[in-house]
Amino acid sequence: MLASFLFFLAMFAAIGVSSYLKSRGTKQDYYLASRDVSPFLVGLSAVATNNSGYMFIGVIGYTYATGLASVWLMVGWILGDFLGSLWVHKSLCRATHKTGESSYAGVISCWTGSRFVYWQRLAGLLSLMFLLAYASAQLVAGSKALYVLLDLPIWSGAVIGGVIVAAYCLAGGIRASIWTDAAQSIVMIVAMGTLLYVATQSVGGVGAAIQSMGEVDGFLNWYPDNMLLPGLAGGVLFAVGWLFAGLSVIGQPHVMVRFMALESEHRMIHARLWYYLWFTAFYAMATGVGMLARILLSDAGSFDAELALPMMAMDLLPPVMVGLILAGVFAATMSTADSLVLSCSAAITHDIHPQRTEKTWVLKLTTVAITVGAVGWALLNQQSVFSLVVMSWSSLASAFAPVLIVLALGARPSQAVYITMSLVGLATALTWRWLGWHSHIYEGMPGILAGLAVYGVARFAVGVPEPSRASA
Repeated sequence: MLASFLFFLAMFAAIGVSSYLKSRGTKQDYYLASRDVSPFLVGLSAVATNNSGYMFIGVIGYTYATGLASVWLMVGWILGDFLGSLWVHKSLCRATHKTGESSYAGVISCWTGSRFVYWQRLAGLLSLMFLLAYASAQLVAGSKALYVLLDLPIWSGAVIGGVIVAAYCLAGGIRASIWTDAAQSIVMIVAMGTLLYVATQSVGGVGAAIQSMGEVDGFLNWYPDNMLLPGLAGGVLFAVGWLFAGLSVIGQPHVMVRFMALESEHRMIHARLWYYLWFTAFYAMATGVGMLARILLSDAGSFDAELALPMMAMDLLPPVMVGLILAGVFAATMSTADSLVLSCSAAITHDIHPQRTEKTWVLKLTTVAITVGAVGWALLNQQSVFSLVVMSWSSLASAFAPVLIVLALGARPSQAVYITMSLVGLATALTWRWLGWHSHIYEGMPGILAGLAVYGVARFAVGVPEPSRASA
């Protein structure tokens, strides 16, 4: 088990470090791989970054606890992601090439032709805060897997993951991240598929599995129990909420930067094809594994549900395959953590810092500092992976998605409207979570709608001129 795990870790590290051979030593190369990445690599990298430790640890734990109703999370998430991609991804890729900016916030701030410096700095600060929390969640997911499978101290996974991520990010920046993501996405889907097959066979096949699930009270209900509305209406509202969770991907700098690095906007269809085929297959298998875990590990409440996957692997698979599962979990956590670390680094060196630096050694030193911060946060973290990821995801989406949506649709709001949309959207999402309503409806839904409402008021009620070309 340990040997196979170490083999995959060494392979990922070697792929990442080898990207140094293609490095051009510029900020554009470090953060956007000189915008010459193929659709295949963009698609698989975005899948690996999106389907993180949240999928291996968080979604499986959520499905274990919720049952069949969790399928609405999958349907809503993928459909919302797809709907957003129909117009936003290509527009963002085009704007990246037009502006020549190196960061997600930088491209949006220059979209209208003038640089909105104050909004860019605000976006940089928000990115740094929530992406760092997100990165810590990934390292926590890796720590949980190591704790169960190798009986290592709970802190060890965070440290090991942090060291490996820092190593190849220093070597090749975003190109190293994309190359390793592609390899990691293959290992992730093989690991999840292997566990799904073995678990299904161990309970006697699909029919026997469904029969056993039906014996668990409420496990095959189509709708969660804690709905605001009963029956079908509650299920639809729940699904629509998670549709906004999928749409929220356009507000995630660490995912969208992959599409920004695509060699041409005209190849976006090919990148999306790879992305959605891989995404749908992987998410469906993760949901299946989570449901099987409930009948294989039936003593609910006696353990952390987010440990279901590694516990199943220990019970069902030979040591060499357990190593593959552990490598899959670590691949998932690192593929997202490295992207988050680089996005945090870009937020500091390109968005927040008033004198934007082009020195590669400064970029790399910032990357190391961010990695240390993420490891430290992971060691102190008390929240579940699912909770921490959803909070960060919804906060970023509520702050950035409304602005990007109106820009992609051709609107040209002023900097004041940019800032107000971001702050109102973020405040709405955080208030929704603070009130506890996120257990009924995903908080990014009211957050995004509130941000869009700000633009509607500014455009039609207040009569803000459009487009605005005022410089910051």
